[in-house]
Amino acid sequence: MSSQTLISNFTQEWIESLLRWNLDFFLIPTAVVTLATLLVNPVLLSCIFLSRALRQETRYLLLANTLGADILFLVFNLAVVICNALRAQIPSLVCDLITGVTVTAYSCAIFTLTLMVIDTYAAVRWPLRYRDVLPPARTHCILLGAWLLSAVYPLAQVIVTEAKRENSHENGGVCLALVSLGFFQVTNAGGVHVHFVVVALICAALIFFCYIRLYMVTRTQGIWRSRFSRARVTLLAHGVLLLLYFAPGLVFILELFLFRAEEISQDLRVWISTVNMCVFMLLPRAFAPYLYGLRYREISVTLMQLLPQHRRLSQVTAP
Repeated sequence: MSSQTLISNFTQEWIESLLRWNLDFFLIPTAVVTLATLLVNPVLLSCIFLSRALRQETRYLLLANTLGADILFLVFNLAVVICNALRAQIPSLVCDLITGVTVTAYSCAIFTLTLMVIDTYAAVRWPLRYRDVLPPARTHCILLGAWLLSAVYPLAQVIVTEAKRENSHENGGVCLALVSLGFFQVTNAGGVHVHFVVVALICAALIFFCYIRLYMVTRTQGIWRSRFSRARVTLLAHGVLLLLYFAPGLVFILELFLFRAEEISQDLRVWISTVNMCVFMLLPRAFAPYLYGLRYREISVTLMQLLPQHRRLSQVTAP
């Protein structure tokens, strides 16, 4: 059986499962959470880029890059969910490009979060040389490299998939990452597994190493003695957020294995993929502005200064 026939049968069964379980209703929480997040992230980005002091800080540049990648991911993820719910006929090339951009944005967010942990470790470990090692110009180059590294594999897969597809203008019933990444090409299935697993393991290893080293370096400073110390609360918040960011990727890796297991029902596959796309993918991006952004005192102060009401109050109370 040809690859195109497998894809056609697969998408048809997928649509039948969506209709049978009324999974299109997941569009409602997806749209609500996405729009709520898209209202907050641009505000935080404005606070960072309108403040000269914040633009010169590596940690804020990394935060801005994470928020920007999240915005890109949320926009395209919502577009895919809406199109799938409405059964919009998306050309295969457009679906592949959307998937490539979505995977790129997700990967870049993971890379940037890893860089944020490394940046924190460097600031604590070498405080005197930190600003010389990571000036803003070098940070910009690192972030550009993160975007390029994130885009290489998914966009390469889009090119390969399109080159092997007989009809590039063919419309599919649903837009799925498994189809766009060439998962139905037998020779490529192993490459998809290896790419995501290796990237996840490398980033997780770097994060664990930095956090363990941070604890060893700071354990004699007394910041961990209190149960509710700022260090413990910060570590807990960042750990939860990192787990939320990594969890959807791990679920997607699980999806890759389940879709090759013949004994797994199609309904279970559709449920896992839908919940991952409409819930797990959105949770970290909904919490990130509050756990990473608004917890920074400098961003909160800048935000208050940008509010017109706070400006008028400051003018009235000023001597």
